[in-house]
Amino acid sequence: MLSISANERYVSTSAGELYVKSWTPSADSNTETTAPIVLFHDSLGSVELWRGFPEQLARTLGRQVIAYDRPGFGRSYPRTDILEADFIINEATGPFTAIRSELGIEDFIAFGHSVGGAMAAVCAATFPAHCVALITEAAQAFVEDLTVQGIRDAKQVFAQEGQIDRLKKYHGEKADWVLRAWTGTWLSENFQHWTLNETLSRVSCPVLAIHGEDDEFGSAEHPELYTSLPAGPCVLEMLKECGHVPHREKPDVVLRLVNDFIEEHLKPC
Repeated sequence: MLSISANERYVSTSAGELYVKSWTPSADSNTETTAPIVLFHDSLGSVELWRGFPEQLARTLGRQVIAYDRPGFGRSYPRTDILEADFIINEATGPFTAIRSELGIEDFIAFGHSVGGAMAAVCAATFPAHCVALITEAAQAFVEDLTVQGIRDAKQVFAQEGQIDRLKKYHGEKADWVLRAWTGTWLSENFQHWTLNETLSRVSCPVLAIHGEDDEFGSAEHPELYTSLPAGPCVLEMLKECGHVPHREKPDVVLRLVNDFIEEHLKPC
């Protein structure tokens, strides 16, 4: 079995420190010459909430996998301000650029879950010469009624006694801000017309969009946009009996789909 080494570090920015963790296969797997996979977490996510998936991904693909906590999440620096309406677009030239520069990342594969998928798409469009593939799961491309209702339902659940403790386990004292950033942004009137269409039309690398048929936060319209607007080859995979977190609900399927996609659409890189 391929040996995987995990490494944790902080990347300093003018606003504070960003927590980064990487999983690197043994040196004989050519990881020094292959593009790493960078993971973008969801609206309530963090490095820790990816759980065992990054290591499984690194072992399956023989590639380095890098994940980081966005500002205000997990072990990165706290935020107390209101999340800006263009936070998805800003990720590419903000935290991601800081991490890419500090870690010396040239070519990369962008892999994002939920809103992290939208951020991964922005990175693919912003760095077309260096993003060699885009992989999304349960990613949103616009604000859908199903998405809004799912967030409203989740907001009611978290309002119950003790529910916020589920977030505090991963975000500590940042948990209240994390929840407000998610619900406040997606339920605000100013955000209802957000769409990723223009960004997706500028994506030129191969795209794999994975989506659960039972996703409570988005219909099949989202992955259809992710695989119809980009210029490069696109693959859409709808998973039966699967909700909003495919990598947790069906990890073996997701790993196989990602491996097959990379083997078919990427030259050695």
